[in-house]
Amino acid sequence: MPSGVSTWDLLGAVVTTALFCIPIVISGWAFLDAARRPSWAWALAERNQAAWMAMVAVGVVTVIGGLIVSGVYLLRIRPEVAAAEDGRVAG
Repeated sequence: MPSGVSTWDLLGAVVTTALFCIPIVISGWAFLDAARRPSWAWALAERNQAAWMAMVAVGVVTVIGGLIVSGVYLLRIRPEVAAAEDGRVAG
């Protein structure tokens, strides 16, 4: 280890980096999940795939905005599209 750098400094840097990566990972997961869902499932769920992918992509620019948009997608929109993909369409 370089002189002047303690184990605690290194551990602190690793933890800080991991925390800063969380929003990027969540937004990446939301974007890739939205991209892999078939367009017919989006149509059955009456949602716009391109709009949600664009919102997630733009949300990455602002950390809080990205977490909010990705959270809404993952918690509300994704289950609707997944249900349509599985053949469970709300009447």
